[in-house]
Amino acid sequence: MSAPATTETKPAAPAAPPPVEKIKIKVDGRELEVPKLMPDWQGKLQPTTMLQACQLAAQEVPHYCYHPKLPIAGNCRMCLVEFGTPMMGPDRKPVLNEDGSTKIAKSVLPYEPTTPRGAIACATPISPGMEIYPSSPATKQMREAVLESLLINHPLDCPICDQAGECKLQEYSVEHGQAQSSFVEAKVHKPKAVDLGPRIVLDDERCILCTRCIRFTKDIAGDDALGIVNRGSYNTIAAWKPGAFDNNYTLNTVDICPVGALTSKDFRFQMRVWFLKETKSLCTSCGTGCNTVIGSREEKVYRYEPRQNDAVNSTWMCDSGRLNYKWINREDRLKDVLVSGQKSAWATVIKEISEKLVKAPQGSVAIVASARQTTEELYLLKKLATKLGALTDSVPREGEGDKLLVNADQNPNSNGARLTGIAFTEMGINLPKIADGIRAGRIKTLIVFGEDVTQCGIAADVLAKLDTLIVSDILPNETTKKAHYLLPGCPHAEKRGTFVNVKGRLQKFMKAVEPKGDARPEWEFLHELVENLTGKNGYSSIEGLFDQMAKDVPAFEGLEWGKLGDTGVTVKI
Repeated sequence: MSAPATTETKPAAPAAPPPVEKIKIKVDGRELEVPKLMPDWQGKLQPTTMLQACQLAAQEVPHYCYHPKLPIAGNCRMCLVEFGTPMMGPDRKPVLNEDGSTKIAKSVLPYEPTTPRGAIACATPISPGMEIYPSSPATKQMREAVLESLLINHPLDCPICDQAGECKLQEYSVEHGQAQSSFVEAKVHKPKAVDLGPRIVLDDERCILCTRCIRFTKDIAGDDALGIVNRGSYNTIAAWKPGAFDNNYTLNTVDICPVGALTSKDFRFQMRVWFLKETKSLCTSCGTGCNTVIGSREEKVYRYEPRQNDAVNSTWMCDSGRLNYKWINREDRLKDVLVSGQKSAWATVIKEISEKLVKAPQGSVAIVASARQTTEELYLLKKLATKLGALTDSVPREGEGDKLLVNADQNPNSNGARLTGIAFTEMGINLPKIADGIRAGRIKTLIVFGEDVTQCGIAADVLAKLDTLIVSDILPNETTKKAHYLLPGCPHAEKRGTFVNVKGRLQKFMKAVEPKGDARPEWEFLHELVENLTGKNGYSSIEGLFDQMAKDVPAFEGLEWGKLGDTGVTVKI
């Protein structure tokens, strides 16, 4: 008797998301449908505001206190707009014009019916049939009045202000302000160059009291250190005690300050922003992988700023990561190719190293690769290791994380090291084995990229037992001093590549400045070594190298350099 037939049940298809409810409104006479609800600063759905609707309609509404990643305050009034709503009859139905269209009642002052009454667009929700007039004469008049009020006590020191070139007060004064003011009284003078904290200087005269800094510090950083003191025209921003504004996110307030009130001590008076070249990059201080913009001029890095990526860092970054660039400009950078301490040339050194590695017996080579190297460089090092039968590892770098952005993993590319196979889930597990192999004479050649292994259990006396020590690094250390072959490498600001952050986000970064001296991006000379040892094309472009890596590494299957975008993609880790 045959077995009964079984019926396979297919998994249910995922339910389609509910349709987005939309509202019909008009912006400057143009009808459009906008979502009834949109995400607020916390990502929660809230009624869509006039400002958001105008943004969807590609109509600018100037603003100071509003920031999409902060709670709404509604205190600067710069976003005032004229508006109207459908006129309702006694039966609570819309009153119609002769042509059948809905009659709109513009909002006016109750005590002066001929004067339009504006609404603050950042905090006023839209309603069905509403008409918004961001370009009307009445709206323009409101903006002029608000700007005149904000400029009453503002100093005319734009030529010496660090915010010049990035100042919304300057921009809006030109675009929306009046040519002259009716104010003739003496300006109120407030404190200048106030030491607000170890990294921030405050000029109270320039402050327009938008309170962005207060809201960020309290609601994002969780440090309720700032507030407003005094009354009326004498209002100023202040810390709860002098110099008390000191958390790891204070420099974000410089970014969000729309005027030149808050300035960074590090960048203050260093460079005019219009001279800076801006390059999209990543922070390398920990495994979060905050998206950044590198500001540079004439091959010198002057500042890091956060770049928006809601999947990683929103629009913020920590102070320690932001200031982690000065070592790039250090005078003691490794700039020369050295063989036993003597200056040499790249072609000579690559040839010598290739010949030595070709002759090296299987298992006699070990590789220590930093998880601060790019994914492409780690991939090439793994190919070398496979060819040589080498023992490999990366150095773990643990620190203290926080609840916002700083991760306890202080390496930017630990997952890149694991996915390429150069390191294991437990990083550092092979370092003692490498040290023991050198002591026992089994390992005669050690290749070190970006690490001082004397700090990781492979002491200087152990390194002295090697026949060949090949080191690539950026700054001098005890390991570079012992190197037989010293290959000067590059920080991420001087090359292109990718990192994989702690959440599996694969992100690329671009080259901001040229390498110093004879230094080269590590992937450039690594691909030559791989080609010399394996006879296979090492791919002399970063695009070709990444695309080849994507074919070889399962986690990157189907990816292409040209399709990564500016914010990256998530891979399985």
